[in-house]
Amino acid sequence: MDLGLNGRTVIVTGASGGIGRALTRAFAAEGADLVLTYHGRREEAERLAKEVEAGGGRALATRYDMADPQAAAALTEAVLEWSGRIDVLVNNAVVWGDDAPVPAHRFEDVPEELWTRTVNVNIEGAVRLSRQVAPVLRRQRWGRLVHLSSTLVSDGAAGSEYYAAAKAALHGFSRSAAFSLGADGDILSNVVMLGLTRTDTNAEITEQHGHIYSARAPIGRLLEAAEVAGPIVYLASAANTGITGQVVTVSGGS
Repeated sequence: MDLGLNGRTVIVTGASGGIGRALTRAFAAEGADLVLTYHGRREEAERLAKEVEAGGGRALATRYDMADPQAAAALTEAVLEWSGRIDVLVNNAVVWGDDAPVPAHRFEDVPEELWTRTVNVNIEGAVRLSRQVAPVLRRQRWGRLVHLSSTLVSDGAAGSEYYAAAKAALHGFSRSAAFSLGADGDILSNVVMLGLTRTDTNAEITEQHGHIYSARAPIGRLLEAAEVAGPIVYLASAANTGITGQVVTVSGGS
């Protein structure tokens, strides 16, 4: 199936992480021009960009700090200078809040500066970049926003209160944004809610907790990063003509 992504410019935030790498490779296979953002893993992002270029594609690796209020505008300007267009934004980058020095089950003991950072950065980072990209999509009368979320929003887990709260807020933003953007062209906004997914960067987590999620899943296993990339790329493509304002769960059925 031709997904209609050849020559389109796709921003993948957090591209140096496990899901981000799989997304980059999947979009590159469709002929998209890739903007790969990273926060601290510059070498990984640049290596990935070279991999895309070695395969005949175009890629730009650039730093993006979700916590910086000026970063979204700077990133958008840099992408337009590099490509002249923006067609797809995949909000994949996250701040986990794992540095809270308290037991996971005592959410009320998380220091103020840590829980507010987890909530604020995860919401504001995705919303700021969406706000910057939206006028470009409206001018083109075409575009796709895909926001990555987690089944922690629906399933819950001790220690995930603030991260889940931020992702749940993103669901509400995407739903309403779909109505606003859809009034100005073929512009779609969706959330993909991922379960625990096996990547090349989370082996410790999947070894510790993977059996719990595998036992819940009808397929009896965790999904691989490449498997979740497929549905995300489809939602971000021209082949998707009618799915918008939705939360799509990609978790192996768990």
